[in-house]
Amino acid sequence: MNYYVGIDLGGTNTKIGLVDEAGNIIFTTIVKTDSMEGFEKTVERLSKILLEQVKGSNINFEVDVKGIGIGVPGPIVNARIVKFWANFPWPKEADLAGEFEKHLNKQVRVDNDVNVITLGEMWKGAAQGYKNVLGLAIGTGIGGGVITDGKLVSGKNGAGGEVGHIKVAKNGKLCGCGQEGCWEAYASATGLIREAQSRLAVNKTNKLYERVKGREIEAKDIFDVAKEGDKFALKLVDYEADYIALGIGNLLNVLDPEIIVVGGGVALAGDILFNAINEKLKQYALPSTLENLKIVQAQLGNDAGILGAAYLGMM
Repeated sequence: MNYYVGIDLGGTNTKIGLVDEAGNIIFTTIVKTDSMEGFEKTVERLSKILLEQVKGSNINFEVDVKGIGIGVPGPIVNARIVKFWANFPWPKEADLAGEFEKHLNKQVRVDNDVNVITLGEMWKGAAQGYKNVLGLAIGTGIGGGVITDGKLVSGKNGAGGEVGHIKVAKNGKLCGCGQEGCWEAYASATGLIREAQSRLAVNKTNKLYERVKGREIEAKDIFDVAKEGDKFALKLVDYEADYIALGIGNLLNVLDPEIIVVGGGVALAGDILFNAINEKLKQYALPSTLENLKIVQAQLGNDAGILGAAYLGMM
């Protein structure tokens, strides 16, 4: 049996797992990334943890492990070089694959974390059986993964799939990237909360205000109150669905995928959001792109990054 390592390298925690060629997870472990100790030292420590875990599973790392994949927050070039780190104090243009290869003596492939999650959903999740997949992670921001004919679209500089920064408004709301009018400034959980706060400042006669009084609002609060029939919250859901549909419509007209897999905190809203998105898409997408299109929630949860990275290691 051949085995593959999947590493989901996050700003706070790193998930490490071993997967067999059929997609069965042998083990997973979560450790603190501790990126402040430095690029080289962190990679060395994570490599040692991986080797110890494999040894504890009675699997011969040298013989049986055939590849290693890593998902990271940032654009990747040539499945090796991290152009810059989204939330790490590490050097730009870092050869992450090469650094791990020093300690592991195995081929390592690296890609953006949402790309990797999308690979996982194609291999073992909601997009099994499809080769043209758009993956979306809608949470604090919006990330994307694009798979065409079974292959990731990463682009020349690793920025393929940065869908959160398509523009939906000229001179619009300020985005965390520093530009204005980005899709994620409107349709992410952050954008939805910002809109809710603006409306609550002038309207306090609603269930949402009563629920969040005295604490910070969360996107989940909006969806929960909307499901109770609160008109104020329902209008916010309509706002969110409209902007999500606007962005997806633009992407459909360019990519024409078979299936869209949506993950992240906003996706947990369920039918109250997805039904509205499907209806509003008719305003924004060419009719041909909607034929037999499926928009589904991601299935793999916390295992998506490990499974997708392991699959990357097979490629």
